[in-house]
Amino acid sequence: MEEETWKQGRDHGTGSDLKMSKHATYQSPYSWRYGSETMRRVWSEEHKRELWRQLWVWLAEVQVDYGLVTGEQVERLQSAVDQVDVARALEIEGKIKHDLMAELQVFADQTAEAGGVLHLGATSMDIKDNAAVLQIREASRLIRDRLGRVLDLLADQIERHAGLSILAFTHLQPAEPTTLGYRLAYYAQDLLESFRELSVLMENTRAKGFTGAVGTSASFQDLIGEEQLPEFQDRLADKMGLEFFPVVSQTYPRSQDYRVLNILAGIGAVLYKFAFDLRLLQNPLHGEWAEGFGADQVGSSAMPFKRNPILAEKMDSLGRLIAQLPRVAWDNAAHSLLERTLDDSANRRTILPEAFLIADEMLLAGTKILESLQIDPERMKHNLARFGPFAAVERVLMALSRKGADRQDMHELLRVYSLQAWEEIKEGNPNPLFDSLAADPEITGYLTPEELQDLLVVEDYHGDAPLRARKLAASVRREVQALREA
Repeated sequence: MEEETWKQGRDHGTGSDLKMSKHATYQSPYSWRYGSETMRRVWSEEHKRELWRQLWVWLAEVQVDYGLVTGEQVERLQSAVDQVDVARALEIEGKIKHDLMAELQVFADQTAEAGGVLHLGATSMDIKDNAAVLQIREASRLIRDRLGRVLDLLADQIERHAGLSILAFTHLQPAEPTTLGYRLAYYAQDLLESFRELSVLMENTRAKGFTGAVGTSASFQDLIGEEQLPEFQDRLADKMGLEFFPVVSQTYPRSQDYRVLNILAGIGAVLYKFAFDLRLLQNPLHGEWAEGFGADQVGSSAMPFKRNPILAEKMDSLGRLIAQLPRVAWDNAAHSLLERTLDDSANRRTILPEAFLIADEMLLAGTKILESLQIDPERMKHNLARFGPFAAVERVLMALSRKGADRQDMHELLRVYSLQAWEEIKEGNPNPLFDSLAADPEITGYLTPEELQDLLVVEDYHGDAPLRARKLAASVRREVQALREA
């Protein structure tokens, strides 16, 4: 850490003083602005050190049965396990330049003679890496809970609007109709896949274990004997509630971090698209969706009338950042030369907590949007009436062909009328396509005005989209509930 950090630790001494002074120095926005208090707690300096201490105690508890530690010593360690003193540890770290050894010294000082058995046979990464995996597991559980809530809300909206016709857009141009529920099902389907991936990851997340400086367990073999090592590791794994990698170096494989961040970034990608689509549709020219706007909320310092989609914009801003973090994790995995280099250490202090905090904040923002999502069916109906007839031109062409008309001649005729209709719409006039077709003798020689009217009604021209949307919503509810109960 920088010298100023050591000075801060010496000068302030207590957690309360540090909290009071935090706005006098740089603070990450994730320390107070983005993410929940629960997620910040998982990645807090204090909680990390609590986990370090718990791992030291678990190690000592297991070592009792191998004659390395006494029961009395374990009891003494257990009595001080929650007495974390970050300020004192930072002060020591300022002198020795080793964070884990500083915490170890503080813990040992608090436990008198019992402190001499702490860390017996271990290397720093036996403690740091295992603690990091415990944090990843805690944080993943919280993300899965948040994601489950978003999926529940999406399922509600899908079922409510499964049959509500809207105009679809391809290339940001009016296309054929779809339904609002079906559009929402796009996001739910992708998020459900992320929910599954996250659940699998949680089941398969593994820890480093206690294997010493280069992963060979040589130090522990000297202490307890080779034949005891499997049982020794199994008992520690039981304490942690995690399986251990069968092969490690000084660290667990950094490819695990890469997999974790990829799943978080994948969640971010879906939420990003949802937020981006909402921003487009909240534009008054569309006006179909909008995020909620509080009674006292201010949209602009200069323009009092503004109702900006601030939650969606925040989601997209954070989404751009989380998309970049897996690349750093890739580098950490690929550049971890031989049995270990230290060039991942500094950035892992950032990328792991921030990836989870970003995902946390994006899910919380998405939850708020879905809880108060404003839908304007009349605006949807207006947009469909304005542009929907163009989607029916193909239907008219097919009907004319079935009646014996020349397909190429009819295609040209319909193209001319369609372009004329576009010009009228650009002038702000109603879509004149039906009137133009119904007045053309070549077309009415094959189709009556009544037949044309039926063909140009596109509100229900959305295939089996409502059925598939409802099926997707049912799958979401079923799978989310099953994993909650597992």
